[in-house]
Amino acid sequence: MEAAKYAMVIPEVALETVLRHTPVLGLERVSLVGLASRVLATDLYAQENLPPFPASAVDGYAVRSDDPSPTRRVLAEVTAGQARDVVVGPGTAVRTMTGAPVASGADAVAMVEYVQERGGEISLTRPVLAGENVRPPGQDLKAGQPVLAKGSPLGPAELGLLAALGHREADVYRRPRVAVLSTGDELVEPWEAAGPAKIRDSNRYALMAAVELAGGIPLSVGMVKDVRAEQRERIRQGLEGADVLITSGGVSMGVRDLVKGILEELGTVHIGRVAMKPGKPLTFATVDEKLSFGLPGFPVSSLVTFELFVRPALRKMQGYPEVSRPRVEVVLEHDVTPAPDRREYQRAVARWDGSRLIASTTGLQASGRLLSMVGANALLVFEPGEKRRAGESVAAILTGPVG
Repeated sequence: MEAAKYAMVIPEVALETVLRHTPVLGLERVSLVGLASRVLATDLYAQENLPPFPASAVDGYAVRSDDPSPTRRVLAEVTAGQARDVVVGPGTAVRTMTGAPVASGADAVAMVEYVQERGGEISLTRPVLAGENVRPPGQDLKAGQPVLAKGSPLGPAELGLLAALGHREADVYRRPRVAVLSTGDELVEPWEAAGPAKIRDSNRYALMAAVELAGGIPLSVGMVKDVRAEQRERIRQGLEGADVLITSGGVSMGVRDLVKGILEELGTVHIGRVAMKPGKPLTFATVDEKLSFGLPGFPVSSLVTFELFVRPALRKMQGYPEVSRPRVEVVLEHDVTPAPDRREYQRAVARWDGSRLIASTTGLQASGRLLSMVGANALLVFEPGEKRRAGESVAAILTGPVG
């Protein structure tokens, strides 16, 4: 395969190309217990007031605020979840617990701390105002009010709101099924002895974990040797049962790098090289409108290209409004000499230092050194060229929480 056959594109063009060919998947109805981290596919409106009745915000006594009586007879007690057919008039009150309905006739709840009760009667140690400690119907939501918009990611608060409004399920975008295939004569399973000239397949397991964390459903297609017919068949099988195929290895320009040519036969290769380090041989194709990513074989290259290109595509398929990680400015803790000819993404640990983010790389940045990804929560973005000095600000992509 001639390198010149594929135009070298910058990462922004590569990502734009990927996302342009990435569809948002169809809808599925999912019960409440399975909705966390899913994306709502329809607008939702309140079907009723929330709360549906005047409710007490405190433990106390339901009273009339304009009642001048020095003492008031306690007619009954109302607890949360209980409705009592009782009416508060002058000289009377109803003991009322937090969340319980406020009795008819009452327009306030006197907090228990400001009430003295003796012999079935109460006296207030301070007056109450109309509406005090009463949550009126519709205070949180009114019937017909928009609740959640299409495209909203669902977290704990959103799920609590759905439950409070009586929803047992919701329509969300489907999670993509992602087939993961490792290529190479040198590969053995992790539990097998490596032996001479063999290495354990780490990419497939790392990528499947990355797929799952991105919201996809990982499907292992196993390993396949550098035999064209075998790779073609395994790639075809992977695409048959999935929305997305990820391969690792076999995308460089050697005589045993077969993935690009196979994808050309099966579909259309849109990207064959990206001006970046690591990850230059990244390949992106579509086959019958399904996405196929040919990631490099080096473990770091594989995970970095997944982070920058595959993860955004998987998030778009699930309907997320934001598909890429946040970009920030960080201050270097040490000098860095980036690659002279391509944009470089160096793995780093970013942390707060008072009022600013500072970052240091994870050591040797070799593409095969998977340890450089362990503990990293940022990718530092270096344009090709001059050395960067400690104390200078550089762009960073946050890939994890910052301590």
